Amino acid sequence: MKKYYLLSLTLCFIFNSSCETKTEKLFVGTFTSNGSEGLYSYSFNSTTGEITNKKLEAKLADPSFLTISENKKYLYTVEKTDEFKNSKGAVTAFKIENDGLTEINTVGTSGGYPCHVGISKKGDFLAASCYGDGSLSVYKVAANGSLQENPQYIDHKVLDTVKTSHAHASLFTSDGLFTADLGLDAIKRYSYDGEKHVADKQASINLPNGAGPRHFKFSKNGNFLYVINELSSTITVFQKQDNGNFTAIETQSTVAENYTEKSYCADIHFSKDGKFLYGSNRGENTIVSFKVNQETGKLTLADRESVRGDWPRNFVIDPTDSFLLVANERSNNITVFKRNTENGSLEFLHETELPSPVCLEFL
Repeated sequence: MKKYYLLSLTLCFIFNSSCETKTEKLFVGTFTSNGSEGLYSYSFNSTTGEITNKKLEAKLADPSFLTISENKKYLYTVEKTDEFKNSKGAVTAFKIENDGLTEINTVGTSGGYPCHVGISKKGDFLAASCYGDGSLSVYKVAANGSLQENPQYIDHKVLDTVKTSHAHASLFTSDGLFTADLGLDAIKRYSYDGEKHVADKQASINLPNGAGPRHFKFSKNGNFLYVINELSSTITVFQKQDNGNFTAIETQSTVAENYTEKSYCADIHFSKDGKFLYGSNRGENTIVSFKVNQETGKLTLADRESVRGDWPRNFVIDPTDSFLLVANERSNNITVFKRNTENGSLEFLHETELPSPVCLEFL
């Protein structure tokens, strides 16, 4: 298959008629204890899948997760810092310019070691999930993209006296704010009462003990919720009921039946058309793909592909829906795959070296 793909690219360049090359901007967050200096950007060729023009956008300590506002004007990243009182982390806001990023401001998280940021569609709220102390810091965002001081602090430690909270990811939807807590084995739900975010009527979407929910995605119509569980190496599917509550309808393993070593799930993403769902396995070091039943929401295993690296912490599908890129933390490389849009399978193309890449985000 690869030779035919390369042949088509060659013909495309020769005749230069129906193939128009487009370049996308790719931002990369890293851990900085292994030679990286912070937040980087690249140019991504959406015809060939090539990654070029590496640029250090900002020197930061461990910008391990980043997100971009819906209007593409602002970028937000977590970072590790002791600069703020009672905090082991912060969120930094940047304005996206034609020639790079311009820092707007930095505000402490109140909680310890933030690992994820999620922003509302309107861009008026941002939630930082703090793994260290199991809390959320919910910021109000000004019209110029800046983060307002004194974010709302939501403490998950008080929600369970047996388990240890580790908030890991937060998403804003039309149904409110959802947060995956890996330690509490639950997705916590919040709604906004006009002044602050409070527990929703379904305050907790519970998973089995030891599942370790890490990241999650909703179907386009919002009727299904897909949670990837780090500790049990599974994906659990929830369906939205008439009363607005979500209930589990199935759980699928993400690792092969004959795989017996330790493995820990990390990231989860839909293809842009919503027909396929992908998850990453750290240990098995694979990307697993499932075909999504558009009526029932249930999953059917479609493919499993080696990431050509070690510890795939994060991955992303490019804006054309044609490529999948993987950030392999321990092997210090970003690997690029051509995506078959018909069956969801992946074909390895090439790799780019970078110390400890852990988050990929297209502008």
